[in-house]
Amino acid sequence: MTAQTLIEFVGYAASILIAISLMMKSLIRLRVLNGIGALVFVAYGFLIKAYPVAVLNGLIVVIDIYYLVQMMRRKDYFSLMEVTPDSRYLKFFLNFHLEDIRNFFPSFSYQPCTADLIFFVLRDTIPAGLVIIQQDEQTGKVLLDYALNDYRDFKIGAFIFDDNADLLQQRGIDRLIARAEVPFHAKYLRQMGFVPDQNGDYQKELMSHFIQDQKF
Repeated sequence: MTAQTLIEFVGYAASILIAISLMMKSLIRLRVLNGIGALVFVAYGFLIKAYPVAVLNGLIVVIDIYYLVQMMRRKDYFSLMEVTPDSRYLKFFLNFHLEDIRNFFPSFSYQPCTADLIFFVLRDTIPAGLVIIQQDEQTGKVLLDYALNDYRDFKIGAFIFDDNADLLQQRGIDRLIARAEVPFHAKYLRQMGFVPDQNGDYQKELMSHFIQDQKF
C-alpha cells in the first residue's frame, strides 16, 4: 500500500465519519462523531498540504467541543406529573406519538384501567417522556417507558425506577416487570438494571431513593 493510498484512506474515513454523524438522532453523538470526523479531516488537510481544509475543520472541531461542553454543563430540572388513565392529554399524547412508540413497543395499545399508574416526566415543565405501569398487588408491569427523541440522552426511566422508587413503593409496588419486543429496548432495560427471567421478561427489584424533582 503506497503513501498516497493511505492518505486517500484518511480522507475517505473522515468523510464517512461526517456522513454517519449527520444520521445521529442524539445531539451528543452527532457532535462527538462530527468532531472526530473533522479532526481526521484536519490531519488529511495537512497530509495533502491543503491548509484551508485543515483550518476550516479545526474550527469545526472547536465548535463541536464548545457545544458538547455546553450540553454537559446544562442543568435540566426533571419532575414527575401523575395523570389519571382517562386524561385527555394522555390520550392526545399517545395518539400523536403512537407511530414512534411502536418502533420500541410494536404491539402497544393502551386500554385505560383505573389501577394504572401513569407519569409524565417533565424536563423544565416540558413533557420529555411517559411511563405507564399496570399494578398487580406488589408487582408493577411496565406497559410503556417512552422518551421523546430529543430526550433520549437522558435516562428518564432511571428517574422513575431508581430515583423515585419510593413513589412506586408507597403504592405497594416492590418489583417491576417489563418485556422487550425489540433489541434496542432489551439493551435499554439491562442498562436500567432489569434482569432477564426464565419467562423472557425483565425484572427489577426497587430500591428506595425518593426524589420526585431533580436537576441534572
